[in-house]
Amino acid sequence: METLESDNSKYINPFTDFGFKRLFGEEGNKDLLIDFLGELVLPIHRIVDLTFKNVEKLAEIKEHRKAVYDIFCTNQKGEKFIIEMQKGSYPPIALQSSPRERGENKGGDRMIFYSTFPIREQALKGKKWDYQLKAVCCIGILDFEFESDELKDQYNRVFYPKLRYKLLEMPKFTKTEKELKTHFDKWIYFLKNLPNFSEIPSILREPIFEKAFHVAETSNFNESELEAYMASLVEYWDMNNVIDGSFEKGMEKGMEKGKIEGKREGGIEKSKEIAKELKKNNIGTDIISKSTGLTLEEIEKL
Repeated sequence: METLESDNSKYINPFTDFGFKRLFGEEGNKDLLIDFLGELVLPIHRIVDLTFKNVEKLAEIKEHRKAVYDIFCTNQKGEKFIIEMQKGSYPPIALQSSPRERGENKGGDRMIFYSTFPIREQALKGKKWDYQLKAVCCIGILDFEFESDELKDQYNRVFYPKLRYKLLEMPKFTKTEKELKTHFDKWIYFLKNLPNFSEIPSILREPIFEKAFHVAETSNFNESELEAYMASLVEYWDMNNVIDGSFEKGMEKGMEKGKIEGKREGGIEKSKEIAKELKKNNIGTDIISKSTGLTLEEIEKL
């Protein structure tokens, strides 16, 4: 996982909700997603064009849960693609080992649950349907290592070729710039190291990556975009516990003494640490205040 220092960058962190959707979820950047997915899908599912779909899928019965994807799109053949960027603090969408070994399989349930919606929407209401399904592919980009010994059976057999789950465990990619061989290598290297780049590496001097760097450069954001990104970045830092543990210490202190003050103090200390880092990045006090809940006076004193 990235540190606060590595996020002091001219480029966005793609593991934030804003950063990921900025790169791959906008109509004007559709070519980036097509190029990236082209490295993940089989030739039979070759993507020429994509259409973005509503990322919020509601069940037919209002009491049922809804699914909210990071990106949901279809290709020119009607095949469905769900792409999710998963942070370490979230329950993974990936298939886990057996419930008996690791408790309730919430991660696997979520992945399967998400994939049911693009399957069910293919049934034409009020018409006869021959059950011929378009392929559905769920892709999880994980910023943590995923442990499971049951991701495949002992015979490596494909159960159903039209439903696929692909997981990219980013921490396992350790290649240096000199070791990059394929276009896929370059994409993973780009995503994993984007917040740490100060300029475009020579090996990524290709039109598709040059556009991606331009899209990811925070100096190209307007005020509202910058505010949205910083809020997303603060959320990312918070979820991954990269602040120095002050919040957890405050919580523990409150529990030990049986007082709520420890929780409150921990939360305030966490906000101050975040504000200090944002000030180092020359972020305006108005945006810092909205992101942390601190007053302008409190921020000026830091």
